[in-house]
Amino acid sequence: MEVNETQIKNRYRGLLKSCRNSVSPEDLKLIRKAYGEVVSIYDRKKSSNGEPYYIHLVNVARICAEEIGLGATSVIAALLQSTINDKVFTRQDIEREYNSSVANIVESLSKMSMIDSKNPLKQVESFRELMLALSSDARAILVKLAERLDTIRWMSNTPNEYQRKVSWESLNLYAPLAHRLGLYRVKSEMEDLAMKYTNPQDYHYIIKKLRNTATQRNRITRDFMVPIEEELRSRGFDFEIKGRPKSVYSIWKKMQKQGVAFNRVYDLFAIRVVLNTPPEREKSDCWQIYSIITESWTPNPERLRDWISVPKSNGYESLHTTVVGPEGRWVEVQIRSRRMDEIAEKGLAAHWKYKGIKQDKGLDQWVSKVREILEAPETAAEDLVEQFQLNLYKKEVFAFTPTGDLKKLPHGATVLDFAFEIHSDVGCQCVGAKINGRSVPIKHTLSNGDVVEIKTSKNQKPKDEWLKIVITGKAKAKIKQKLREEKNKALLVGKEMIFRRFKNWKVDDTEKALKILQKHLKLKNSAQLFEVISSEKVNLSDLKQVVLSGKEEQPVEHVETSKPKLAEEKEVHRPDYLIIDEKLANIDFKLAKCCKPIHGDDIFGFVTIKDGIKIHRTNCPNARLLYQKYGYRIVNAKWKEAKDQTSFQTTVRITGIDELGMVNKISEVISKDLKVNMRSFTISSQNGMFEGKIQLFVSDVKSLDMLLYKLSKIKGVQRAVRIGGH
Repeated sequence: MEVNETQIKNRYRGLLKSCRNSVSPEDLKLIRKAYGEVVSIYDRKKSSNGEPYYIHLVNVARICAEEIGLGATSVIAALLQSTINDKVFTRQDIEREYNSSVANIVESLSKMSMIDSKNPLKQVESFRELMLALSSDARAILVKLAERLDTIRWMSNTPNEYQRKVSWESLNLYAPLAHRLGLYRVKSEMEDLAMKYTNPQDYHYIIKKLRNTATQRNRITRDFMVPIEEELRSRGFDFEIKGRPKSVYSIWKKMQKQGVAFNRVYDLFAIRVVLNTPPEREKSDCWQIYSIITESWTPNPERLRDWISVPKSNGYESLHTTVVGPEGRWVEVQIRSRRMDEIAEKGLAAHWKYKGIKQDKGLDQWVSKVREILEAPETAAEDLVEQFQLNLYKKEVFAFTPTGDLKKLPHGATVLDFAFEIHSDVGCQCVGAKINGRSVPIKHTLSNGDVVEIKTSKNQKPKDEWLKIVITGKAKAKIKQKLREEKNKALLVGKEMIFRRFKNWKVDDTEKALKILQKHLKLKNSAQLFEVISSEKVNLSDLKQVVLSGKEEQPVEHVETSKPKLAEEKEVHRPDYLIIDEKLANIDFKLAKCCKPIHGDDIFGFVTIKDGIKIHRTNCPNARLLYQKYGYRIVNAKWKEAKDQTSFQTTVRITGIDELGMVNKISEVISKDLKVNMRSFTISSQNGMFEGKIQLFVSDVKSLDMLLYKLSKIKGVQRAVRIGGH
């Protein structure tokens, strides 16, 4: 991508303009100095999108200042972020020329980027480093978020594989983190842009729908706002009202969760009322605005969210309600003060501006929890993403101990989660609880306002099934740690038992004896042997003759043991691309049943243990798990040019109004008009609506798209979609 000199100067001027009102003249000189150095250092280096690399650094610095609200230290660190890693400067050089804070941030950023992230498991380890940087200087993680935002903004001309990698990281690591730090604008933009590359068809569909409904949306917003503005002015409020559509990704998530079309998502846009009011009147003024709005428009009481009385853990404060607006459309209304709005937009950075407010304590507690999870040596790398998404992204539930201590947990948390939140020992010994005076089991789900009294027993121990009960990362990590400790104890007991028998049997070569028993019991290693012995699944007396004979007798039935970890499997060689013949002839491939790819789908290969290579769609529901846990077994793949008379099985769901002759209409379109072969057709009807599932054979994605289009045009049909994504 060519960038002329004028564009480069304009971006630099934009950075200086963003900084002028928030930094001192001395700091501005240091920013100019840092810019001059990176221009000289990176004059010939290119970014992944083809631009000069220092333009990327300027963009990141500008995001830090303009969109996140950071000061000179972070801006300078953003410009110099790669210099230590590229061995241009040392930490001492930066500390001498600038200051120790800049040096600390640049050093933290360098540690993050030094970790190889081609393997998804190593991406997670990189994330661990990134989060540890947060707990030492939060500005490092904010600069990293700015860097990721600029990367994803400008990667349209990069290779597909790079786009998918960056999008995966953004959706699974960086967007949840931005959300947890209160950077909602950054989070929404990251999600939208990641969706643009991971699910382009749905992304452009929603963009088109938003564009087509913009006029109607603007009219509804205007009709809603005018009477409210008049009433607020008449009562002397100083305020600003603005309307905005929901993000593309949030609309898509609602469509998926609720199983509805775009036009049936009831709150596509939101109105925000921002008050200029002193801190001591914020709460009362916000509730007064709520009263004025609900006098004009009918509210949905189930959609009231009071985050002013009890703010979110990241400091977010706002009053949310959903009302029936003009033309009977649902409108979400957000009411907040200017201070609350700045914290909502700029998150953690705004907390420094309002230092000393009560929300800082909650954020400090959250940072402490982050360190607790990261520094636990028992936390496996592959568990980190799941844990952080639970801890960063979930809605919250508020419950109390009998002494009145407030505990904030993810929505859906159980009694057992609450017990581990109090203390790990309390969690390990938990046998139930009393909630509001009523006895409940450990799997009981908590509700807002519950008073929870945990019951414990010294005889209680964590069990495997507990992992299905808890949802918090802290509880999962502690349970896994305890289970591993119990297993290790059992292995030591088993080892002691068998070696005592060897001594009694006068066996000199214990290594050979162990191998004989492993082969006899069809076990892969000595750990499995010790496990079955300690659990008394075999009788040691029955094994004496096997050992003393020095050879394996008739093998016994396979002894059930713990499933071996896939981490023990060998890494496979990954070619650049597999060219997939649509008939899969003469090659050991299979089409995955979970997503049923057809010719034309974006695909990848996954090397299985027994079934060769399975071909999945890139938007397969299992894709994220496969990339995350077994990235080293992923193989790039693409289709060979299609041939005639090729067919792939797929399934279509069709819904609509149950009218006479509907089955015939659908069958005619499939069999007669498009000459597509059906394998099965099931249909059910309820309350005047029908839902059908059709298994059929198509030649490629284009044929399927045409079929879905034709089906959707049948009178009475409301929706026709491919099951498993579209």
